[in-house]
Amino acid sequence: MQEYQMIKMEDYSNDQIDRIRSLEQLCQINDRSNLRVGIDSLKAVGGDEAYLCFFVNRLIGFLSWYTSDGTEANMNGMVHPDFRRKGVFNTLLKRALPEMQAKGIPVCRFRIPLNSEPGIGFIKHLGSSFHTSEFSMNLQQFQADASNHRAFALRLADVEDLEFMITCSSQAFGDSEAWTRNYFARTREPERVSYIALNNLEPIGMIRVNYVSRDTAVIHDLCVLPLHQGKGYGRKILNGVVKLLLEQKCSIIRLGVVTDNRRALNLYHSIGFEVSSEFHYYVISINETLLNTAK
Repeated sequence: MQEYQMIKMEDYSNDQIDRIRSLEQLCQINDRSNLRVGIDSLKAVGGDEAYLCFFVNRLIGFLSWYTSDGTEANMNGMVHPDFRRKGVFNTLLKRALPEMQAKGIPVCRFRIPLNSEPGIGFIKHLGSSFHTSEFSMNLQQFQADASNHRAFALRLADVEDLEFMITCSSQAFGDSEAWTRNYFARTREPERVSYIALNNLEPIGMIRVNYVSRDTAVIHDLCVLPLHQGKGYGRKILNGVVKLLLEQKCSIIRLGVVTDNRRALNLYHSIGFEVSSEFHYYVISINETLLNTAK
């Protein structure tokens, strides 16, 4: 690997971002895949960690990772089609793993487009285990709820809402309150906004929006307290936030959903979201990854 230059990303200029975007587009076209490496999350402060590989000043490899809970490193990556099977991504991974270990993260979690043969081939070589699959959905034609519900309202969350958010999220998703508290602490960023859903002024649910760019928003963490589920509040919450985002001139509105969650899929379809791609997630311990990349 002497002819390759591996560096940690510290240059977040438009020129550097454009080089990464060009490589992503090249891989998408060559592989006929829906590859997305999280370019919007690359920023100098609070962004994903990233490593780059160059060959004669030409970007040929990319790896980024982040953790939202301190236990899993969520991984994205790509290699130029002309430089595959030469150990490029393996070496990028070796550079990144010690950083994850130093932060006490025990597990790597790779996101691979369903139609990415190179990605799936690498994952099999690494020995990762399939964990789950997820649809990425984009809003196509908003189907607004025309009914008037005076008792229902959405408002911005404030500091005093944290305990409710922890309770609501942990009960709705089945995570421990300790994990949920840590998750919210790690995802407290200026571009991530939370809303509380109220019925007769009583908090009943929540939703969060990540403004990844000026015109792009990602909806996540939509949940309703179990006591109030099955009453249509999920639809009201999602409808209200989508309407707000459209008023804010967001032209791209995305969300993700586990592929076997038919109830959520039906809800999102009814609001106007359509599946744009499918991703598979694979997990492997960092210790196993270190052993397998050393072979």
